[in-house]
Amino acid sequence: MATDRTEPERKLAAILAADVVGYSRLMQADDQATLAALTKSRALFSEKVANHGGRIVNAPGDSILSEFASALNAVQCALDIQRMLLERNAALPEPIRMQFRMGVNLGDVLVDAAGIYGDGVNVAARLESLAAPGGICISRSVHEQVKNRLQTSFEDLGEQTVKNIAEPVRVFRMALESVVPSSPALQLPDKPSLAVLPFENLSGDREQEYFADGVVDDIITALSRVKWFFVIARNSSFTYKGKAVDIKQVGRELGVRYVLEGSLRKAGNRVRITAQLIEAENGRHVWADRFEGNLEDIFDLQDRITASVVGAIEPNLRQAEFDRARKRPTASLQAYDYVLRAWQNLSTTSSRQGNDEALRDLRRAIELDPDYSAAKALYAWACQLRKSALGGATEAETDDGLRMAREALSAHHDDPITLATAGWALCWLGARHDEATDAVDRALTLAPNIASVLNHAGWVRFYAGDPASAIEMFQRAMRLSPLDSQMAHLLTGLAFSYLMAGRYEESLAAAQRATRERPDYVTPNRAVLVSLVELGRLEEAKVVAQRVRELAPQFTISWWMRSNPFKDQAFKTRYAAALRAAGLPD
Repeated sequence: MATDRTEPERKLAAILAADVVGYSRLMQADDQATLAALTKSRALFSEKVANHGGRIVNAPGDSILSEFASALNAVQCALDIQRMLLERNAALPEPIRMQFRMGVNLGDVLVDAAGIYGDGVNVAARLESLAAPGGICISRSVHEQVKNRLQTSFEDLGEQTVKNIAEPVRVFRMALESVVPSSPALQLPDKPSLAVLPFENLSGDREQEYFADGVVDDIITALSRVKWFFVIARNSSFTYKGKAVDIKQVGRELGVRYVLEGSLRKAGNRVRITAQLIEAENGRHVWADRFEGNLEDIFDLQDRITASVVGAIEPNLRQAEFDRARKRPTASLQAYDYVLRAWQNLSTTSSRQGNDEALRDLRRAIELDPDYSAAKALYAWACQLRKSALGGATEAETDDGLRMAREALSAHHDDPITLATAGWALCWLGARHDEATDAVDRALTLAPNIASVLNHAGWVRFYAGDPASAIEMFQRAMRLSPLDSQMAHLLTGLAFSYLMAGRYEESLAAAQRATRERPDYVTPNRAVLVSLVELGRLEEAKVVAQRVRELAPQFTISWWMRSNPFKDQAFKTRYAAALRAAGLPD
């Protein structure tokens, strides 16, 4: 008698592979809560897959495999699920959030009663492993089907060599905004909170833009030194520069109760500043005034504006608290002007030419006022940038930067930005961990709520081998500057600090977010690589190593060992070993 046998069916199908991020860690932390969350997630998958015309083929452990007749349906389903999961996670503490990586591929598969097989399935699984937590990677075949049919963009990751697949796979990553829902309003701090928007330059001369921005920057710094206030950092408030803004929206996006806006007109030797303080929630004008004077009076005008804001928000604030926040940086207005020009170059450009111009202007400022500590600290920082990011500094330039940093610290002990900037330069240029730590500690005592101070302090703490303190500082800086143009830099510091602390899943998540913020920034890719090695995901780390080589063809482990001022030599050695294991050159 012949045996009845059903032959497997071969067909073209879209495969969605999904896997929980850090499942073992979640189970170890709270197995019952994790199992409950996984059960809810599986129910969500079942509902959404069915809604998009697919079927769940298999769901072993923390993985879920689904099949669709259409690539578009598979991608729309993946987006829908990620959005729902992110909304759920928003209400949960970070350590117990359940996130999925997802991969979608369109290819030939074999289907029988027991399951689904073939390279079409295997490629989807490999794409999933390349995705960020909460993210989606798709193959070229899927991209061709959906690229003109979705209101989103894609990042081309190029050809990727993946495990057990003979030919390289062209990979595309879904743009972050296509997965992440709009951010909820930030919670208001438990102290008076405000943002100072860029003042409109009414001088009729675009060349004076740097001066108007510098005046506002000084007002932000003065207000930030009032310990009873929570003041949004310049890098976030200046994202609204040149835009017509809705004050209520600004309050929601930055998480503040008050917004200060205004204008500045500079004509000859005269300057006029108008300012108004607005309650963000209802648009009520709390205070408005106009300030006029000679350019030589600019510091007095800044003080009067700061005092007026303080008086309007917190009239019972002790005078001593405000007096401590006041500071006249130099007696030379021309030296001050040079420093503003230098700061504009250093904060808005990353070229060697911009660095040269900044150093030239800072030398002029110091010649005019040899006691101008802020100029010396900024000079030291320019040398640090030259050494770390602009092709290297000469030995003479490094020594020059160290000398300027020490002179700034020896002459000045009450300006937190000068202290933190000089301290960071000492750390990077000379591995002077103790001197640098002392400087940033004093800066934090004077002003614990300035994002740039927290940023420098976080990096100093990290290189000094104190990752717990560094993590706290980076997180506080990110809240003070939620829209920071340098968010990738803050996230990279956070990722490295997590890495040093042995918190590899959190390091990976922060580093991957940094790469999404700035795809051309090589440093967080190294944090991704090392995190993957520490998590035992060597094949994925090797893929990231290819990306590192593309972004920095001259990178070598020996150069990295020489240039990074780690105090924790054991961590430095472990880090280098991970780079080597992933295939980066010695």
